[in-house]
This record gives sequence, C-alpha cells and structure tokens, in this order.
Amino acid sequence: MIVGAIATAAIAQETVGRQSTIGRTWPIAEPDALAEIEAKAATLPRDMSSKFGPRSRWSAMKAAALPVATADRTRTVVPFYTLEFDIQLPDGKVVYPKGFTFNPLTYVKLPQRLVIVHPRDLAWALKVARPSDFILLTALGKENGDPIALGEKTGRAIYILEERVKERLGLVAAPVIVAQTGTSLVLTEFGPKSRAMRPGEGR
Repeated sequence: MIVGAIATAAIAQETVGRQSTIGRTWPIAEPDALAEIEAKAATLPRDMSSKFGPRSRWSAMKAAALPVATADRTRTVVPFYTLEFDIQLPDGKVVYPKGFTFNPLTYVKLPQRLVIVHPRDLAWALKVARPSDFILLTALGKENGDPIALGEKTGRAIYILEERVKERLGLVAAPVIVAQTGTSLVLTEFGPKSRAMRPGEGR
C-alpha cells in the first residue's frame, strides 16, 4: 500500500509539474558533473606518457601472473568473506561483528562470467566469451599485455586481473572461465587441446 501510494503521488506530481510550478524553487548549487570532468581533463597533458612514462611501466597496468593450464580441469570454490570491521547501525548497535564470515553468493548473483587469459590466448577468449562476459588479462613471465591497446584493436573492453581478485577466486592457472552456479563459483580451466578446438567442439 505504501509503495503504491508513493508511486501514485509521484505520477500525480509529474503531471501537475508539466502545467505549473508548485512551491518555491532554488537554482541548482552543485556544478555540472560533465563540465567538471571536461575542465579537469583540459588540465591534463595530451600525451600522458610525458608525465607518467609509457603505459608498460604503470603499476596499475601490471596484471597478476598465472601459469598456463596444462590440462582441462574443473574446480568449485566458495568465496567466503570475513569482515575486517564491525557493521553498525547509526545508534552504534553492532549488526555484524568483525570476524563474521559469510558467502556473498548467498545474496547476489553474478550477471556475467569472467574469462581470464594470457595475452597470447586473447583470440581464443574473444571466440568463447559471451557479449556480457568480462575478459581479464593475466601475466605470463614478461608477457603482460596492454588492455587499452588491445581493447581499441578488438573493439571490446578488456581488463587486468588484479592480485586480490586472483587470491579471492582461488585462481591457479589460465585460461580459466569463472561462472556462478548456485552459491558457488565453478572454475573451468582449459588445457592445450581445448584451446585448439573451435567454440562448441569437444567440451
């Protein structure tokens, strides 16, 4: 009933608002967000490498490393999380104490899979990844890959595998596809034979 009343009131206010202004009005005090971004961007150098050096040296562009998967393997991981601080209400009452452990997948559902590959297997990843999947690059020795350049080349957003994500998901080899099944994550590693197959073949 309350939700219905709020919705009805909102519709009624919108209808009246088209005809006249009700009550006092004030100018918007907050600056336009887009104007702020454009102003900040104008102060940055056109060539970022002149200030920060080539992207290959940026620490933010360094992917977490994973060895190559030598065979097909499927593992199941439950990504338990332990709170590092108390979760409190405004009145100070502790709802969840520090040290409380829970499985986030009990409450949320991942809308996409994670396709994690070495740069040399990017072509394979582009073939097997669904439009909604995230593609993440992992390092192999000195082979790190430039997600910005590769994204511009392929026309698809490509991300870096962070060390904390690697640890959080329990990743040990790549290529690997991470997908949620119920309250668990299923990690499917692809060996050389599977990588050589066309999508839809074999597995």
